[in-house]
Amino acid sequence: MRNDTHHASLRSWVPGSDAGDFPIQNLPFGVFRVGDGTPRVAVAIGDSIVDVAAALDAGLFPNDAREAAAACDEPELNSLMALGPAPLSALRRALVELLRDDSELLAKNREACMSALVPMSSATMLMPAEVGDYTDFYASVHHATNVGSMFRPDNPLLPNYKWVPIGYHGRASSLVPSGSPVPRPMGQSKDDAAAAPTFGPTVRLDYELEVGIFVGAGNALGQAIGIERAEEHVFGLCLVNDWSARDVQAWEYQPLGPFLAKNFATSVSPWVVTMEALAPFRAPAFARAEGDPAPLPYLASERDQRSGGVDISLEVLLVTQQMRGRGDEPFRVSKGSFTSMYWTVAQLLTHHASNGCNMRPGDLLASGTVSGEAKESRGCLLERTWRGSEPLSLPNGESRRFLEDGDEVIIRGWCEREGAVRIGFGECRGIVTPARAGQ
Repeated sequence: MRNDTHHASLRSWVPGSDAGDFPIQNLPFGVFRVGDGTPRVAVAIGDSIVDVAAALDAGLFPNDAREAAAACDEPELNSLMALGPAPLSALRRALVELLRDDSELLAKNREACMSALVPMSSATMLMPAEVGDYTDFYASVHHATNVGSMFRPDNPLLPNYKWVPIGYHGRASSLVPSGSPVPRPMGQSKDDAAAAPTFGPTVRLDYELEVGIFVGAGNALGQAIGIERAEEHVFGLCLVNDWSARDVQAWEYQPLGPFLAKNFATSVSPWVVTMEALAPFRAPAFARAEGDPAPLPYLASERDQRSGGVDISLEVLLVTQQMRGRGDEPFRVSKGSFTSMYWTVAQLLTHHASNGCNMRPGDLLASGTVSGEAKESRGCLLERTWRGSEPLSLPNGESRRFLEDGDEVIIRGWCEREGAVRIGFGECRGIVTPARAGQ
């Protein structure tokens, strides 16, 4: 629901907050460290971050926001996530009162307010939460159809796709914060003409443009989460790059699905945009084609169909080692929208917990590759180059079928709509480094 924190007229006294991804209407949460210091919870505003615990210690929050602010005196967001939406909303309102350009707190406590600010340039951003479990979905019907048609031209979508959100359990231990290097993975693969598989560095390394969903308040083991209340269990959204070794994946995925082709690295953006901040950018759920089945009753909600989508613009940029050396601008590989997903955020979480699976604060769900109908909106190189048969031509004369060592992939996301202030997710970055020899 929209409230006073979304007003387009709000402005902040913090420099740089009138443009870019982090105006006062956004206030995403993350975890930072300065030098070798202790990790601390922060909120992004303009070119700075607010050390929430420092602001609490300075007495800058009212009583109704102190429970959530105290949960920020931790090295990760899990305690804050566990509180649920009401305390988080109270903290968000208090932060707006602190940071708005007509803030009475600033007038009375200028030194304390300024001391809680840290320049973003001096901070190292870390993983936002301690992720106990990570699940990756397959929620784009365009992505599923494209990939399926490469391997099953006559039957690209399997019979269950439009009935059940498809996903697999990923590896939480190999989630890495944005900016971490991504060593080229080793793996077993087999060419179609070869008699036997071989083991070595992947030659078909790919990215996947995805949106991450951080679980807030969890549920008890054996207790489902109803579709009408699913978003009460969602803390916020982030950007995810699910790096994939396509040659390894093609050989190993039958019959149990992704394994080593996916769990060598998954990059996560540092800032988590809360569901409350996203309220002005809600959209209808994906319009299913005529003849498609309606969601089963446990996944059906009139409210979710009306406003379960989130209108996030997404883009993928590529910088090769040669481009970086020449100072070239990043090349945009694709641009898409999160509204193209077949299943909503609420449906993904509801289905995950429908068998009684206990979700815990800080658990991460990823949407799966975000792809649209147009070629330019395909969210991975497997689709964009059609399995390598249509290589990308870069402005400097290079071409790419799949990623090469030294390539950097940059994912960006933002929301904008008439009558609302544009907000962003920042970036999710990763540079491919050479494969590491075994020990």
